[in-house]
Amino acid sequence: MRITIERSNLLKSLNHVHRVVERRNTIPILSNVLLKAEGTSLDMKATDLDLEITEATPANVEKAGATTVPAHLLYDIVRKLPDGSEVLLATNPDGSSMTVASGRSKFSLQCLPESDFPDLTAGSFSHSFKLKAADLKMLIDRTQFAISTEETRYYLNGIFFHTIESKGDLKLRAVATDGHRLARADVDAPSGSEGMPGIIIPRKTVGELQKLVDSPDVVVTVEVSDAKIRLTIGSIVMTSKLIDGTFPDYQRVIPTSNDKEMRVDCQTFAQAVDRVSTISSERGRAVKLALSDGQLLLTVNNPDSGSATEEVAVGYDMDAMEIGFNAKYLLDITAQLSGDAAIFLLADAGSPTLIRDTAGDDALYVLMPMRV
Repeated sequence: MRITIERSNLLKSLNHVHRVVERRNTIPILSNVLLKAEGTSLDMKATDLDLEITEATPANVEKAGATTVPAHLLYDIVRKLPDGSEVLLATNPDGSSMTVASGRSKFSLQCLPESDFPDLTAGSFSHSFKLKAADLKMLIDRTQFAISTEETRYYLNGIFFHTIESKGDLKLRAVATDGHRLARADVDAPSGSEGMPGIIIPRKTVGELQKLVDSPDVVVTVEVSDAKIRLTIGSIVMTSKLIDGTFPDYQRVIPTSNDKEMRVDCQTFAQAVDRVSTISSERGRAVKLALSDGQLLLTVNNPDSGSATEEVAVGYDMDAMEIGFNAKYLLDITAQLSGDAAIFLLADAGSPTLIRDTAGDDALYVLMPMRV
C-alpha cells in the first residue's frame, strides 16, 4: 500500500473513527484502525466489537492495499503534523510496518494483518428511513442526560427509540430514564419507520452519534433490525449492536393529573438554583422549593456549612406547597429547554413533577422529588 493524502482530510476521518477504540485492550487488533486504499479513496474502520465506524476519505492511491496500525498513535502523529501538509502512508514489502512521512518527519508503525481485523457483520435490516440530522440531534440532546449509568439495570443504559401514535399523528419518540428522572422527545415519524421494533441504543453509541451529527442540513439514513442499527451520515457509516433488553413501560410514570401549575423564567430559575446549591454537600444536593402566590423561595440547608435562600417571582396562584428536588437534576432539565419559560406541573411533595417547555410540546420531563 502506498498513498498520499492531505493531513486535514486524514485527521478529520481519524478523529471520527479513533474514538471508538478503547485505550486499554486485551485484544491487540482492537487497538488498531483498519486502513484500506483502493480507487481514489482511503477507507478507515475502527471497532470495539459492539460499535463500528467506517469512513471513506479522498486520497491519491499509488498502490492499493490494506493494513492495520495503532489507532490512537496514528491519530496523535497526524494531529501534530503541520497544517496543510501532505502525508505519505506506505507499508513495507512484508507488511510488518507502515511508514508515515510528512515534510522532514518520518515515523514507522507496527502493523497487524488486515485478515485479523474483526467485522461487525450487519446482517439484514427490517426497516430503513431517512431523518434530518437536526431532528436526530434534537432527540438525542433532549434525552441523553437522563440515561442511567447503573450497570445492574443495563436496559436503562441507553435511549429507547420507537414509533408511537400521539394526538392522531405517528411520532418517532426517544425516551431515557435512570429511575429518578425521565426525558421524552418526539419528532414526526419519517416514512419507512412505521412498525419498526422498539430499540435501545447504547450510551457509547449515543455519545459518538452526538459528535457525528454536527451539520444540521445533512440527511441521516437509519437502518434498524432487532439486534443492530446502522446510520449513514455522509461518508461515515456507523453500525452498533443494540441493548438486548426490554425498556420499562415509561407511560405509567408520566403523571396525568398534576393540577398545580408554576411558570418561571428559565434562565432566572436556573441561575437561582445554581447559586443556592453552591452550599449543598455533594452527598445531599437537595434544594427545597416553597411555593406561594406569585412567589418561589429556594432553600438549601447543609448542616456542615450553612444555608442559602433566594426568592424568584413565578406565575403561581394555587395552594401553598413545598417540594424538594436534586439541584443537579433541575439544572440538567432546564438546560434542555429552548423556550424562555419553564412550566412545572405539580401534585404534592411526594409525587413526580412534570416539566414542559413553552417553546412546544415536542419534549417533556418527569422528575421524582426528594425529601427535604
